[in-house]
Amino acid sequence: MEASGPVLSIDNFAHRLSSYLEPAQITKVKRAYYYAEQAHLGQFRRSGEPYITHPLEVANILASIRMDHQTLMAAMLHDVIEDCAIGKDAVEKQFGPTVADLVDGVSKLAKIEYETQAEKQAENFQKMALAMAKDLRVVVIKLGDRLHNMRTLGVMPPEKKRRIAKETLEIYSPIAQRLGMNDWRVEFEDQCFKAMHPLRSSRLQASLKQVRGNRRSIVEKIQLAIEERLDRHEIDNLVIGREKHLYSIYSKMRSKHKSFKEIMDVYAFRIIVDSIDTCYRTLGAIHNLYKPIPGEFKDYIAIPKVNGYQSLHTVVIGKQGVPIEVQIRTKEMDELASSGVAAHWLYKSTDEDTSAIASFDRANRWIKRLMEIKQHTQSSLEFVENVKIDLFKDEVYVFTPKGAIIELPVGTSAVDFAYAVHTDVGNSCVACRINDRPAPLSQKLESGQKIKIITSERSQPNPNWLNFVVTAKARSAIRHYLKHQRHTESVELGKRMLERALVHASHELESLEAEHYQQILAHTHTDSTEELFEAIGLGKLSAANAIKALAPEAQLDGGAPITVDRADGVLISFARCCWPIPGDPIIGHLSVDKGIVVHRANCNNVSDLRSKKENIADTHWAHNVEGEFMVEIRVEVLSERGIIASLATRLSSTGTSIERIQVDERDAEHSVITLTISVEGRIHLANIMRKVRTMSAVEKIYRVRNHKRSR
Repeated sequence: MEASGPVLSIDNFAHRLSSYLEPAQITKVKRAYYYAEQAHLGQFRRSGEPYITHPLEVANILASIRMDHQTLMAAMLHDVIEDCAIGKDAVEKQFGPTVADLVDGVSKLAKIEYETQAEKQAENFQKMALAMAKDLRVVVIKLGDRLHNMRTLGVMPPEKKRRIAKETLEIYSPIAQRLGMNDWRVEFEDQCFKAMHPLRSSRLQASLKQVRGNRRSIVEKIQLAIEERLDRHEIDNLVIGREKHLYSIYSKMRSKHKSFKEIMDVYAFRIIVDSIDTCYRTLGAIHNLYKPIPGEFKDYIAIPKVNGYQSLHTVVIGKQGVPIEVQIRTKEMDELASSGVAAHWLYKSTDEDTSAIASFDRANRWIKRLMEIKQHTQSSLEFVENVKIDLFKDEVYVFTPKGAIIELPVGTSAVDFAYAVHTDVGNSCVACRINDRPAPLSQKLESGQKIKIITSERSQPNPNWLNFVVTAKARSAIRHYLKHQRHTESVELGKRMLERALVHASHELESLEAEHYQQILAHTHTDSTEELFEAIGLGKLSAANAIKALAPEAQLDGGAPITVDRADGVLISFARCCWPIPGDPIIGHLSVDKGIVVHRANCNNVSDLRSKKENIADTHWAHNVEGEFMVEIRVEVLSERGIIASLATRLSSTGTSIERIQVDERDAEHSVITLTISVEGRIHLANIMRKVRTMSAVEKIYRVRNHKRSR
């Protein structure tokens, strides 16, 4: 690796620390340095520098955000356990348990590299989450360590540079953003951009350098106009022209399909004032000076971002139609925006900044959510997938009926909201009201809405929710519940299937002796009755094959039928080729890993299934079936204006909902409308069709018998 600049000495570093640490604390930091220097004696970096320069630079990075002396000591020592065979006990004896725990925590994260297998990387990321739960400073040190490594990638092979940069962009940069450490996040992104796309980075840098010279006079004029207007209102202010960083420009060019010139045509300023009250007065003065663009104002002071960030954002139109982005905040808010949770350690001994404490609390709430997700996921890969979803989302802010604010990702649904309130609320939700009006559970939420969740003790998560939920907590909780439910239902279904098969072997399940079970388990290569039942229920084993251990000649015909009692079972699903509904004659096909797939008895796809008798189960509807079932109907109509709206209104009056609609024009005067609607059963469907048939434009309406083959 190459050096990042002049070599820092411990004496220069100690002098810098004197601006905010006590002399006794600085002495402890220096003692940790000398201990690490001795431990790393004879070790060198790729650049040829003594290895001790790295921990010293990491400590210097942490000092730039004014971290406490224990964090700086741990930064000095962060590689001694990993690289110098010094035990945690030795560090604790010299520097105390807190520093030893921090060093040990960082050491356990030392081998997180993208080139390892995905599973190993995922395991290591879980370690990072657990380390954050114990002490956030562990991850702050790790971020500082990674930042110095990114600054000194130097002459590493390009492929290795790209791998390290990719992982930094996927994991470390989003964590820095989530912890509110914006300055580090910006540098991570720019360093990664340089490592992954060196040519694009250098060209963009050259273009930026050129355009800055052309923009200087315009920036100065706007800044002067803002300062004069604020002075007229007797507002003490500091106005700073904000420069967009390279990766931000590159990302906007790609995501918004805009040219470099279009991105750079927007001028950005930050205004620092002395109080929250002055922030709002300043906003009024700016809107008085320039015309605001409607819909572009965001108040992150009243409702801070999830990482604690606070500021007023507005976009106004300057002279000659120039767009101007303005951020207005206090000095404390500005420091918090730069260093995030690190500000907690700067302010924690005083009452100067409650927002820093609030940011720290928000970070801890996020980490608590990570631990909840961890409890609901067995796979480390699934855990990382969920956390990445959580890291990369912008936020919306919605209200509970009592006025509490819930922070959620953009694109979130009422189901996500329910799980954010409590896992039990999510598991039992059946409906919602948005701003006191009934709404679908899948409807995307917008900031400022009031959400009320309606629950039922008899309700349970619906697998379809996974198609629209976006929060990591909701996804992991639903999957966890369904996995448990799947196991429970598969055991119950398998038991019923085996019981049905045993009728033909002159046995009853309840009267089976232990030796009979042993015969069946040996024959099916399963270890327990529960595993046996689950395998049969999931279609991995046939009940007919299982009982051959007791009665080799037994045939699986007749027996007790499978009862379908609701629409949302985990192991009983409904074939999309024929859309069976209560009242239809049905049969069940035992499909591997799906359980029972229910078809209409006259389904075109059933004939070839009937030859496989061990895969067919007699199935019937329970007397009281719960839930809504999908069915396809086709309506042939005269093509007239507003026919779709009229048809939808008529269907709505019957208590059904339209899940899908497709229109095919047969000719200039006739159209065929295919609809997928929800019904309670055949009687409900008949009533719907009767009402639709009375419409003057409707020529014919019928139920679709077969759509396509179900898989």
